[in-house]
Amino acid sequence: MSFSHLDPGTAEEEWDAAFRSAAVARADLGFASLLVVSAHPDDETLGVGGLMALAARRGARVAVIVATDGEASHPDSPTRAPADLARVRREEVSAAVGMLAPDAVLEFLGIPDGALAEHPRILADAVRKRLHALPQPALVVSPWAGDGHRDHRIAAEAAAAVCRQDGAAYRGYPIWLWHWGAPADAPWERMERIALDPPTREAKRRATALHVSQTAAFSPAPGDEPVLHAGMQAHFDRAFEILIDDAGVPARTRRTPDAGAPSSGDAAPLAPVGIPTGPADSVGPSPGSTPRAWFERFYERNEDPWGFDSRWYEVRKRELLLASLPRQRYDHGLELGCSTGALTVSLAERCDALLAVDFAEAALEAAAARLGDRGDVELRRAELPAQWPEGTYDLIVLSELGYYWDAVDLEHAIGRMLRSLRPGGHLVACHWRHPVPAHPVTGDGVHVALRTQPDIRTLVHHEEEDFLLEVFGYPPARSVAAETGLLG
Repeated sequence: MSFSHLDPGTAEEEWDAAFRSAAVARADLGFASLLVVSAHPDDETLGVGGLMALAARRGARVAVIVATDGEASHPDSPTRAPADLARVRREEVSAAVGMLAPDAVLEFLGIPDGALAEHPRILADAVRKRLHALPQPALVVSPWAGDGHRDHRIAAEAAAAVCRQDGAAYRGYPIWLWHWGAPADAPWERMERIALDPPTREAKRRATALHVSQTAAFSPAPGDEPVLHAGMQAHFDRAFEILIDDAGVPARTRRTPDAGAPSSGDAAPLAPVGIPTGPADSVGPSPGSTPRAWFERFYERNEDPWGFDSRWYEVRKRELLLASLPRQRYDHGLELGCSTGALTVSLAERCDALLAVDFAEAALEAAAARLGDRGDVELRRAELPAQWPEGTYDLIVLSELGYYWDAVDLEHAIGRMLRSLRPGGHLVACHWRHPVPAHPVTGDGVHVALRTQPDIRTLVHHEEEDFLLEVFGYPPARSVAAETGLLG
């Protein structure tokens, strides 16, 4: 089965007639928290925008995880580049969710559009971490596994697997079923209805209208057509929304193949994230990562843009990082994203030799001025993770950098770090935790990706509301007491 968003699709009148004669159970809304998983920006608004508004109105906690930026929605557009479209769609979904559930937590994972099948663990780990942080009981909803879209299927399988393992309630919400399917294709016996009162229905209409990149044409040119034509939009203007209870249904019984994919309805396994093994230069920068030009402009506007030298928050965080190093001295250190060198100076005092890397010229010039003529520190411009430094290191520091990479570049970078880390060495990661719309992934997401690597263990875990600080090492990594002989 395949379909195009440009097809006329099934008329809403046909679905309306079917719903009038169908007995659909009412959904149980007795939850304290609602976790909405969205494969693409707008899935959440179209599928469960009303449910989000109802949950927020009665005081339930609402959180939304957006797996991809939906940058591939217009692959043949002559006027919109994918990176520009990704930015626009983040802005749209932020506005829509803010309208429906003003206090909702919104998290972007930055997985490439169309590539969820290659990165299911990133999504599963994010769902699990967010679920554990929410008041219980919680309801987790994601696009329906039988929706006919590969990313929707993978999102469903990842979310459902977490819910099965953690004992949480799970439901799927259809998006494309209403377009390509007919009433005979619907799993009526597993459907649940959520009634939307007039104010909720109007709020959903206004939120849907905020997704302008999907509901209106960019231009009259071929390739710039709206993804959601008027007939498709009519499916989401109902006085109710539909959830599908897939919690106990094995993946292979969900019959609908993926559009544009091999015709198999089987779910992709929740395999570990792959680590690339080719040479560093074989991996170019991913288009979803923050570009170098953004950093160059940032430094042009301010000599100390992040307040490394002026904010007590930054000074204290640096001291905590340095105090967390398990070893008093290291042979050869690598600092990734050294910026203006505020941390570099202190790391140099703990290393016989230190390589500090950044790809912004202005940052490296400031670092060079700060370091003076020290011969034990090398500053190098490189675009990470593609231009990875050669050699091995017994200390690698990743501070406030990982969230500038999208999911693909983050995986490549972790692979490079693990291959560059010597046995017995330490990998230090420290990241801001609050969501930033411009960041492809969150700081928590960076640490989840590191913490779930099977080959390393966590030696230090320091968690505050504002940042995470962790130290990792290869087994048998030992505590400071064990290394210094205080333990037998």
